[in-house]
Amino acid sequence: MKTALILIDIQKDYFPGGRMELVGPLEASRNAGRLLAVFRAENLPIVHIRHLSVREGASFFLPNTDGIDFNENVKPQPDETVIEKHYPNSFRETGLAAFLEREGIDRVVVGGMMSHMCVDSTVRAAFDMGYKCLLAHDACATRDLNFDGVDVTAKKVHAAFMAALGSVCAQVASTEKIIDILK
Repeated sequence: MKTALILIDIQKDYFPGGRMELVGPLEASRNAGRLLAVFRAENLPIVHIRHLSVREGASFFLPNTDGIDFNENVKPQPDETVIEKHYPNSFRETGLAAFLEREGIDRVVVGGMMSHMCVDSTVRAAFDMGYKCLLAHDACATRDLNFDGVDVTAKKVHAAFMAALGSVCAQVASTEKIIDILK
């Protein structure tokens, strides 16, 4: 089975001092970096997804700001593919599907940010397109949310989305377990 790594939006605006700080981004980026090291060592395909906000009123991932830069733990090497997107789904109006097809990929390993938005959208799309998905839950991060006056902690947001994705769309596992699967 030919496998590619997709790292989604592990960008500075999600880290302390950024415009949309998440809960636990540093730990998630370290685990994503562990996956990245394995893929680099095995010379397997790697895709870094960078979100650029172009919609009116956007408050983070603004073009020409430091917030769009990748975190140091997952900074792409010059020969690695970087795909820019403007929507939560990394496949929408990007070259991701074409890249995966060109590489003959049938399985993707995913990590990134935010669990409840871009990770969710991308994993569901990958599943719908027929890819086998491995989702590294500890290489993802999200934030606290509020709905109808109910505060939902990032931990519960993350757990709910990992549980939902794991029920049909992906095998959800720790970074360590995914590294074992890849061996």
